[in-house]
Amino acid sequence: MITISTLLLLAAPAAGSLPAVPSFPGAVAIPAIEAASTPAIQDEEEEKPDKREEIKAALAELKDHIGARGKEDAQALAIIDTLLQEFPKCGPKDRKAVVKGLVGCLKQKRKPTKEGVVDNKLHIASATALGRMGPESVKGLTMYMGHKNFAKEYAGKRAIILALGNTKDEGAIDDIADLLTHHEPQIQAAAAEALQQYTGSDSKTRKKIFKEVLDEVARVKNALDIDPTDPIVRQRYDGIAGPMLRTLQDLSGHEENDPTAYRSWWNDNKKRDWDAAERGK
Repeated sequence: MITISTLLLLAAPAAGSLPAVPSFPGAVAIPAIEAASTPAIQDEEEEKPDKREEIKAALAELKDHIGARGKEDAQALAIIDTLLQEFPKCGPKDRKAVVKGLVGCLKQKRKPTKEGVVDNKLHIASATALGRMGPESVKGLTMYMGHKNFAKEYAGKRAIILALGNTKDEGAIDDIADLLTHHEPQIQAAAAEALQQYTGSDSKTRKKIFKEVLDEVARVKNALDIDPTDPIVRQRYDGIAGPMLRTLQDLSGHEENDPTAYRSWWNDNKKRDWDAAERGK
């Protein structure tokens, strides 16, 4: 799993070059990896402070950094990490403001180097954080998942797809599933990984996802069986088989190593109540 802490390590500037990050009353130093791996869930039992000046200041500083056309992206990552840690403590207006600020990071364009490499750490970090900020972040992630800025920037697009899956918002399922047939194998694989997050959905929803994933991996496997020497089909199957088969296993609770075997299992079990089967374990 990509975490903000990993990105900060990759992009860390020289010691002392980071600006002061706004401090928050009562804040405890929490490792970034811990914050990134814990979903931000609103605690309904406790009213949380809202419209905090600290959040406003952090967002203003973030806006300044991302507007520097890449020169201050490392500093922006530090602010994103702070906002991620603070998000679970935010009231509804601050949550909305934080999400808006991070979606603004996805809007920023970064020019490729002479070698054609795009510095996409800002995009990946903001997308990863937004994946922990559902349901407020779903609309923005969905919009940028298909945005022209990421038409060929596959690493950033992949991060957005995975983040949308991490929100576990069932309203995003169809948009993610549409990418199962994308022309780029790594995007197909990302869609399958994102759909793997819906193992907690009800039987009907899991079956719908299962069938869409199965149809695509079986289609590519059939093409490979027809012509095993086709390098393009081989590359596609090798890129999608692992993620898609893992998703099928997690959604169904049944393990197979081949799409043909999963098709046989599906034909025998598609009318069963998978939730009842789970309860019977």
